[in-house]
Amino acid sequence: MIPPAGHYQPFVRAGDTVYVSGQVPRLPDGSYQPADVATETTLTLDNLAVVVRAAGGDQTCVVKVTAYLTDAADFAEFDRAYAAHFGEWKPARTTVVVGLRSVKVEVDAVLHLPSAGDGGA
Repeated sequence: MIPPAGHYQPFVRAGDTVYVSGQVPRLPDGSYQPADVATETTLTLDNLAVVVRAAGGDQTCVVKVTAYLTDAADFAEFDRAYAAHFGEWKPARTTVVVGLRSVKVEVDAVLHLPSAGDGGA
């Protein structure tokens, strides 16, 4: 898992809910190489998957994603890469256009991850 760039945790558990901090298209060494939206989306979602696994879950634990794009014109390309990542699993999602520093895509997520003592994963 890539260490956060600021003063925050990659994820925080509150009962059966896990909040995943914003993930961006950073490479495993923490660097960023500008790319097209599809490539940035794939890398961002790969980073999200690493955090989800570190929290003890898998993609079916992801119940809500908020996606941030720098350009509304990139929505279709983003959505195709997003769909390829999640496949048949379709978490709730909100997509907003915002000003991001240097990256084209950022996502955060909410997971439902019952503790083992609650009969869940």
